[in-house]
Amino acid sequence: MDESVLERAQAGDGNAFSELVEPHRRELLLHCYRILGSLHDAEDILQETLLSAWRALGRFDGRSLRAWLYRIATNHCLNYLRDGSRRPQSVLLPRPASFTEGLVSSDEPWWLQPCPDALLDDAASGPEARYDARESVALSFVAGLQRLPAQQRAALVLRDVLDFSAAETADLLDTTPTSVNSALARARTGFRPGRHPEQVPLPRSAAEAQTVERFVKAFERGDPSEVVAVLTEDARLTMPPEPLECAGPGAIADFMQRAGFWGPGLKLVPTRANNQPAFGFYRPDPNSPIWRAAGLIVLSLRNDQVSGITRFDPALLARFGLPRTLPR
Repeated sequence: MDESVLERAQAGDGNAFSELVEPHRRELLLHCYRILGSLHDAEDILQETLLSAWRALGRFDGRSLRAWLYRIATNHCLNYLRDGSRRPQSVLLPRPASFTEGLVSSDEPWWLQPCPDALLDDAASGPEARYDARESVALSFVAGLQRLPAQQRAALVLRDVLDFSAAETADLLDTTPTSVNSALARARTGFRPGRHPEQVPLPRSAAEAQTVERFVKAFERGDPSEVVAVLTEDARLTMPPEPLECAGPGAIADFMQRAGFWGPGLKLVPTRANNQPAFGFYRPDPNSPIWRAAGLIVLSLRNDQVSGITRFDPALLARFGLPRTLPR
């Protein structure tokens, strides 16, 4: 860290402050996203973090700017989680009975949102981290974190993902190493990442591309037998923020057909989220020569099959640079 830049920032130079914090902005956003599960909430908390850092910069001791920023960001995340009123409640959208047939209540965190791969470029983990960078940004990993109590969640991310020591984590959480180790032990016992990394094809690999191509063909043709063949026996379809899900290849194929999630005339536009294949999907407009956005889907893969389909609201497409309509 350039001491002259720090001195200028502490003297009130906003440009110098930006120069100090900009190298850490993306990793701090990703940290908040892991803790909160919502990219929208993470962006809000990051702004609060940087504002607090600017106001408190005069008290910064000059040792580790990164650790100091993580301390502020983590505390803002924990405060946010304590204040449940800041997060709106889940709402079951009005649907015809035919839509909800075969669906069951889901324990998936309804506030879960995908993260564009463009924000993951700087994701890295330390040499002793329990989880590597690729695994720790997976959608199922972030969803699994949301089921842990807040303090355990923070301890696990700081220790097992970011590779802070027990003493460093205790300082960040304003507690003791003994308390950190206790929280971490309970978190490790209760944490279920949701997938086995060795069974997941490498991102952007030929194996991943082949499985995705099979799914796309089955989706666009609307062939139930092809869809069933590409899904694992325990495949799940979830739809945050709606607290509903569908389990099993046959049930998923039937639901997708009834709900109009596939078939001739639909269009899939590829993108990526959480280091996983994803698509904006579009339905043809019956009155205009265009396709209209119907949602964003993120695929979870296991070996050469699809083990999970997570469907998100089309409002999130803008984050991925995808339009609400396409010309036909």
